[in-house]
This record gives sequence, structure tokens and C-alpha cells, in this order.
Amino acid sequence: MTVITRIKSLFDGDGLRARALRGSVLTFVGFGSGQFLRLLSNLVLTRLLFPEAFGLMAIIQTVLLGLQMISDTGLNTAIVQSKNGEKRVFLDTAWTVQIVRAILLWLLIIAVAGPVAHFYAQPQLAQLLPVAGLTIFILGFQSTNFATANRKLVLGRLTALELISQAIGIFTMVALAWWTGSIWALVIGTVIGTAARVVMTYTMLPGEWNKLAWDSTCFKELFDFGKYIFIGSLAGFVVNNADRAVLGKYVPIAELGIYNIGFFLAAIPLLLNRQFGSKILLPIYSNTPPAESAQNRKKLRLARLLLTSTMLGMGFVLALLGTTLIDLLYEPVYALSGPILVLLSLANMPLMIIYPYGVMLLGMGNSRSFTVQQLCQAGVYLALLILAVQAFGIIGVMIAQVVSVLCVYPLLAWFAHRYRGWDPLLDAGLFAVALAISVIVLWLNDQAIAEILRGIVD
Repeated sequence: MTVITRIKSLFDGDGLRARALRGSVLTFVGFGSGQFLRLLSNLVLTRLLFPEAFGLMAIIQTVLLGLQMISDTGLNTAIVQSKNGEKRVFLDTAWTVQIVRAILLWLLIIAVAGPVAHFYAQPQLAQLLPVAGLTIFILGFQSTNFATANRKLVLGRLTALELISQAIGIFTMVALAWWTGSIWALVIGTVIGTAARVVMTYTMLPGEWNKLAWDSTCFKELFDFGKYIFIGSLAGFVVNNADRAVLGKYVPIAELGIYNIGFFLAAIPLLLNRQFGSKILLPIYSNTPPAESAQNRKKLRLARLLLTSTMLGMGFVLALLGTTLIDLLYEPVYALSGPILVLLSLANMPLMIIYPYGVMLLGMGNSRSFTVQQLCQAGVYLALLILAVQAFGIIGVMIAQVVSVLCVYPLLAWFAHRYRGWDPLLDAGLFAVALAISVIVLWLNDQAIAEILRGIVD
């Protein structure tokens, strides 16, 4: 058997391994293509718009995501992990709940738009937020076929759907930015891209169209699983997005825009890590629990090693070349995004190392322990973030992120140990690699880091 034939045999068939391998390739290709589109649009838009526009958009996205998280009940995750995840009455009940939630959220966004504009001293937010909030309203009508395709690890059409809708949104943004030079280009483009995505969940994905339905047994299952998820999601929002919410209050809006450019690039490995976690690791943990056998633990260790080491490698490259990338790709006004990219790439590494443990808890159906871990991490991170940003400015974000992960790791390890899923040797090796990378990168970028220490704005 030739090498090519052996490789091909790994991807053939309908087994979990073959579907996971195909899904991994599709996820990587889809995410890479999506990030390329975002980068391309980012390069064009930074030449058509002003830094303040990206600062305002960062606040808008943070507010919308925060409101989504406080009402998140994990409907998609529930469909993926539930034994009833392919029953029509279960799916239609979930879709009905999803629509009601979306309507209520949009009304809430309209109500808070004025207070948010006052809090950040940005009057334009009062008009921008309700329009941007249409994305949440529209997403409420997304077909549950999106979740069932993820459940079955049938990711080809999902990847195409996401890329096409993203391309539509980006084209709209660029066209409107060229025409108007206004931040409204970013808002309207996002709404149109979201609408395209929802339409395609009905036209591109296999399965029946949803209809309004209500089953008390299905709702109880969704509620029992999701009652902890919404708290955990809120905590997850704090962990993943509080940096821009806090910086929006304490730094000038243009400075936040510069930070957001560095954040966009630094987040690529972290976002890809989460894509693999939700689309690949979650179904694997559900189907091969670590407590079931030593063979399962061996497979899960290998999967986690491959995923995390690859993401750490990507983070290393971005950190090593951060300042060069920014100088090469962006206008001089965004030059200080380079050191920010370097530091954020390093600060994200501990998060990537511990992330699979949270996926494992969800895969085991233990949303309660997942929520407790997220709450603890969010509480520590938010407290440290406010103090560190006040004391050190933007560099305080990186300090708070790393320290919060180290503080919550013992709790997460204990939860994972209960499922025989804690792997201290692998963790120690991964943290040692992250530390070595950090030392090398900081030594090579000492002058760029000094610019951040002296302050972003003179």
C-alpha cells in the first residue's frame, strides 16, 4: 500500500475518525480562507476609514456579543450533544426558543443604546447600535440544520456557507466604505452578511425547514442543559471580550482602534483553536469519553497535542513577526499595533492550552462545572483587568489574561480529573513550550515592547 493510498484510507468511510479528519481539514481550510478574507478587507478598510471607526466598531461588537452571552442557553451545543439532537420536535422547539430570544434581545439593544453611548461618551453609538443589533434579530431565524450538520461532522457545506456569507458582507462593507467613508459601511455590511448566512442555512444545508413548535419535554431538556450555559457564556464573554469593553472606557477611541487591529491578527490561533474545539473536539469527547478506556484517553491526548501544539506554533510565528507584519501591511498610523500583536499572541497561549478541558466538560454534558470554571476565571480576569489597565494601560490586558489562567487552572484540572481527562504531563510540556516561546519573542522584540511601556499615545 502506497503512502498516498494509506492517507486516503484515513479519510474514507463514515467512521468517527474519518469524519473528524475530514472535518479538521475543512475547518482549517474554511477558517484560513475566512481569515484571509477578513485580512484583505481589513487592509482595504483601514485605507478607506479612520482609526476611530474601528474603535467604535469594537465597542459595538463587544456590546452586542455581551448581550447575546447574557441570554445564551447553548442551543447549538445542546443539539450537538443531545441524544434527541436529530428529532424534529426537539429541533423545532429549539428553533422557537431561538426566535423568541432574538426578538427580546433586539428590543433590549434598542433600550440600552442611549445609556451605552453616554457611558462611552460616543453619541453616535445611540444610532449605530439598534441597526447593528439587527444581526442578532436575523440570526434568531437561522435553521437548526446548521447545528445538525455540525453534530454529524458534515462540515463541507458549513464551510462554504460561512465563506460565501462572509464574502457578501465584506464586499458590502468595502463598497459602502469607498462610497461613504463612514462607519455605517461596517454596520450595514455586517447586517447584510448575516442575512445571507441565515438564508443559506435553509437553501444550502440538508434537512427539513423549521417550523414553530413547542414540546414541554424538549424544552425541559434544553433548559436543564442551558441553565448553566448562559452564566458560563456571560463569563466566557468577560474572558474573551472584556479587554475592549474596559479599554473603551479608559483609553481614547483612536487608541482602541489601533489595539483592535493587533487584536484581530493575534486572535487568529485562538479563534481557530475554538473552531476545532466546537466542531471537532466536542463530538469526539461525546463519542469517546476519557473515563471509558485507556485507549480513549490515548486518542484524546494525541488529538489535543496535535491541536494545541499547532496553535502554539501559529502564535509563535505571529509573535515573532508581529511588528514586521504590521509595518508591511498597514499604514504608519497603525504602527503600534505591531507590539500589541506581539504581546497578545503570547498572552493567548495559556488560554489555548486550557481550552480543551472546557470542551471536555461540555462533551460530558456537565455544563454546571463548565460554568463554575468560567465564572471563576471571569471574576479574576475582570478584577485584574480593571486594576492593570488603570495602572499600566494597554499592557495591563496581557498581564490580567495570563495571571487569570494560572489562577483558574487548578480548578479546571480538578474538574477534568473527575472524568479521568486531566493530563498534567502534557500540560506541563505545553506550558514549558509557551514559556520558552515568550522568552525568545520578548528578547527579540525588546525595543517594540518598550514603546508600549512608554504609552501608546504621546
